[in-house]
Amino acid sequence: MDPVQITIIVISFILVTLIVILTIQTIGIMKEFKLTVQKINKMLDDGGKVTGIVSDSATSIAGVIGGIKTGMNVFSMFRRKGESHE
Repeated sequence: MDPVQITIIVISFILVTLIVILTIQTIGIMKEFKLTVQKINKMLDDGGKVTGIVSDSATSIAGVIGGIKTGMNVFSMFRRKGESHE
């Protein structure tokens, strides 16, 4: 065989080997990226649940405070009526 042909065959073999290695590495990186995205998605879902719980709690507290204000207004109305009758 001619030395040029041997050189081309060796270079081709080296290039194919490098491409295979890079492909395997790329697949590994893509798998890790997929896992990372899944974990981030789970974290965001959990954050949404926590935000919903905090929002519901704040709404409940606001309702309780509104009820207390209403009760105090009713109590003060009865107190004023009682004072005006005496």
